[in-house]
Amino acid sequence: MLHGSILFSIFLIFTGAAVLAAMALFARQSLLVAYILLGGLVGPWGLKLVNDAAIIQEIGHIGIIFLLFLLGLNLQPAQLVRMLREAVMVTLLSCLVFGIIGMLTGMAFGYSRLESLIIGSVMMFSSTIIGLKLLPTTALHHRHVGQVMISILLLQDILAIGILLLLEGLTDSGMEWKQVTILALSLPAVVSIAMLFERYLLQPLMRRFDTIQEYLFLTAIGWCLGMAQLGEVMGLSYEIGAFIAGVSLATNPIALFIAESFKPLRDFFLIMFFFSLGASFNITLLPEVIIPAVIISSIMLALKPVTFARLLRKSGESSGLSSEVGVRLGQVSEFSLMIAVLALNAGAIGSSASYLIQTTTLITFIISSYIIMLNYPTPIAVSERLRKD
Repeated sequence: MLHGSILFSIFLIFTGAAVLAAMALFARQSLLVAYILLGGLVGPWGLKLVNDAAIIQEIGHIGIIFLLFLLGLNLQPAQLVRMLREAVMVTLLSCLVFGIIGMLTGMAFGYSRLESLIIGSVMMFSSTIIGLKLLPTTALHHRHVGQVMISILLLQDILAIGILLLLEGLTDSGMEWKQVTILALSLPAVVSIAMLFERYLLQPLMRRFDTIQEYLFLTAIGWCLGMAQLGEVMGLSYEIGAFIAGVSLATNPIALFIAESFKPLRDFFLIMFFFSLGASFNITLLPEVIIPAVIISSIMLALKPVTFARLLRKSGESSGLSSEVGVRLGQVSEFSLMIAVLALNAGAIGSSASYLIQTTTLITFIISSYIIMLNYPTPIAVSERLRKD
């Protein structure tokens, strides 16, 4: 039956997104918010026209993978190492501040120590998707603000993956030291495999058939998704695998063509991702968590920009850049949604704490995107003055 098919779901998502996007632009509203609201409207907790938000979320996850692949394509390996080294202290200190504040706030609302600890841990991270989706391509690839954001977000993603692995260990009745050792060796192993394959297989193939654009595009997709799968198998994540795939191709002369070709594909899947956020949210539980969620969201939206700005200024960055990066990283991360679900499944937190995390994440997504769009250049700004791709 068509009503429950993937084809019907995609029809609803993109037709509905086109309609709501037009309305949002006329009303000078954020397109990202339009996609999330569409998910809530037609999803399982709305009109029930799309009943399986999990499938849409799986498909939409490809957009995040492509986003990280494109990031890597524009970073030379030596440049990446230098950026990460410079961002370590800012990332660790900011995570410590946000984690402590989040944990204390959770305890103030009566959550257990473990629940408060997990609430604090998810507040440490900023959204890779919001941060990079709302950053113009020129800034992402050629300006220092993009380099600073990428390095901080990558380090945060590594920390978030560590938390996810710990929670998986709880689910699996503990993680053995053998597994920890294998995990520690996974990152250099995946990097080595990527560099060797790119040098001795991809480079010769792309050099030989560089006039056949369809082949180059197909090979790039295969390389991105293949390395993403390898990253997942090796205990890292799809995102880190895809990022490594991009970095390994960054020195290839064809990297610029691949980056331009991937943009429409990335946006296609990211629309589905934002739709799935709205569709998977159980609005019936909102009254139970709305007050603590609003308070925690307000604290994070106020605290993150100021903290990042001060730490970056102390590390030697200019005042203007520090303030811009702080605002752009002023929300909670999509990793928080995964941690909330995994912690609930592991029995580490109750449903109330899980939905508190999810509600806080969505609130910060929506408000942060507005703040960014009204103050800084973005590809989807409602103001022509600030609209830059």
